[in-house]
Amino acid sequence: MGTTIPSVMRAWVVSAQRPGTVEPAELPVPVPSGDELLVRVTACGVCRTDLHVRDGDLPAHRERVVPGHEVVGEVVAAGPDAVGWEPGTRVGVAWLRHTCGTCTYCVHGQENLCPSSRYTGWDADGGYAEYTTVPAPYAYRLPPGRPAEESAPLLCAGIIGYRALRRAELPAGGRLGIYGFGASAHLTAQIALAQGATVHVFTRSPAAQELALRLGAASAAGATDPPPRPLDAAILFAPAGELVPVALEALDSGGTLSIAGIHLSDIPALDYQRHLFRERTVRSVTANTRADGRDLLALAAERPLRVEAALYDFEQAPRALDDLAADRVTGVAVLRVASPPRS
Repeated sequence: MGTTIPSVMRAWVVSAQRPGTVEPAELPVPVPSGDELLVRVTACGVCRTDLHVRDGDLPAHRERVVPGHEVVGEVVAAGPDAVGWEPGTRVGVAWLRHTCGTCTYCVHGQENLCPSSRYTGWDADGGYAEYTTVPAPYAYRLPPGRPAEESAPLLCAGIIGYRALRRAELPAGGRLGIYGFGASAHLTAQIALAQGATVHVFTRSPAAQELALRLGAASAAGATDPPPRPLDAAILFAPAGELVPVALEALDSGGTLSIAGIHLSDIPALDYQRHLFRERTVRSVTANTRADGRDLLALAAERPLRVEAALYDFEQAPRALDDLAADRVTGVAVLRVASPPRS
């Protein structure tokens, strides 16, 4: 018995003419070409990057794009060049969708910096829909067992947090500061704790502070509060440029601040002595490589991460985005996408 693929599907789209909203739409189910897989979407995480696409913080790359890039689903069809993918295979679809494979960055393992990179939910339609496509080389095979609602956030929040932690160069047993404590941060904190770090969390949300302490953080304080002791490394997850000098001043000598977001508000002027002297370092994080994704998923299989998920029905996508924008989500928001009928 196979899966009946309808001709049309429900979706949510972003219009450049109406920033700040997503609109319901009925779209044709895409037909996979080349090496593409057609994926029936089970769940899709709601990422802050989706907000930046919706609100116009990121320039529109495609009119009426379907957002969403933390997608869990199953393969229902494949293009002629997609080899080795059987219908029913459980897959994850993430942010990175295409790189050229030949530029200096790709050749040297930095495909996240490829000038020709393209992204799910920005350049191509994503997971706020009943079906989506993904080039097979950029799909992740997911093991059965873990609920889709818990797997979906790993595909961006998990991967980006993992890369941000690596970029922070936290020494073994070191003190890590985390600024902002949403989807990516609450997963990254667990990875750092499992690696033996002491984690201090800084966030304005009392609910997020409580979650941080439940997950094992040594302290949880306001976003601009000083740490109990100088930090060996810090990660800024909140898209708030005004926290850059706060986090830099909290670093010990030789410490590194890793900035995880794709969008950041303006950074105030820095004071060299207070913020940068004594070899403090600032690093940005730009997307991810597929190796980051594979490493994070392997780690999560060995040490299951607790996903604090707020679940929303597919019809509630606008509410989920509004709740995320208003800091009403503790952990991560996830859309449950209704399954189409099977034959």
